[in-house]
Amino acid sequence: MADRKLLKLARPFIIIIALIVTWQIVVSVTGAPKYMLPAPYDVWLALVQRHAVLLDHAGYTIAETVIGLFAGAALGALAAMPMALFSPIRFWLMPILLVSQAIPFFAIAPLLVLWLGFGMASKIAMAALIIFFPVTVAFFDGLSRTEPGWLDLARTMGTNRWRMLTHIRLPAALPAFASGFRVATAVSPIGAIIGEWVGSSKGLGYLMLHANARVQIDMVFACLLILCAFSITQYFIVDRLLRQLLPWQPDSLAKHD
Repeated sequence: MADRKLLKLARPFIIIIALIVTWQIVVSVTGAPKYMLPAPYDVWLALVQRHAVLLDHAGYTIAETVIGLFAGAALGALAAMPMALFSPIRFWLMPILLVSQAIPFFAIAPLLVLWLGFGMASKIAMAALIIFFPVTVAFFDGLSRTEPGWLDLARTMGTNRWRMLTHIRLPAALPAFASGFRVATAVSPIGAIIGEWVGSSKGLGYLMLHANARVQIDMVFACLLILCAFSITQYFIVDRLLRQLLPWQPDSLAKHD
């Protein structure tokens, strides 16, 4: 048991070291020039030497992502509840949601920049749009799959539709909402980065775009590493919080690992 706990603690470091070694091997074997694939040490130098600039732009992107994450999740939850309660709303809103996912996000981003400007608002809106659909679908699926026996018992006791939603459907659907929120957490930086690529004066996406134009590929990789570190950290924080907030959600895999 102690060895297993030690291995679990060491796992992130083992994975990081293995990825860095593989990266260095690929650079050494292929002989790729720095402007195509910089070595890990070159990227580390960029992180150290330009850390002030990178942190300044990273803070801007992180703020956009976190605000967009919670805004998109809130909108998704607000859209799922009336669809679960009222069939006419579900009849008309669900096709609109499906059609919205057929529109490429790169096509929407320039319009959001045009409407909301080059500031943070357009990037938050972009992140919220990407997050909105998985949260809505997951939460609606949870609300619509409540145990029928619970609902029949509530109807027998004369429970109205609102109380049935707040006391039965919502608690039963929270695990599904948590699953959608986890997916949203993993993809949330994409919206902010796309918005920064289309039009921005700050952020990691903006920095990557200008570094790529100047063939500073080590800076591009430095931005990517910061984004990866932030995304992984954000996911594990959210996952841990959701596990604590939903103690009744079983984790059968963890018990057998």
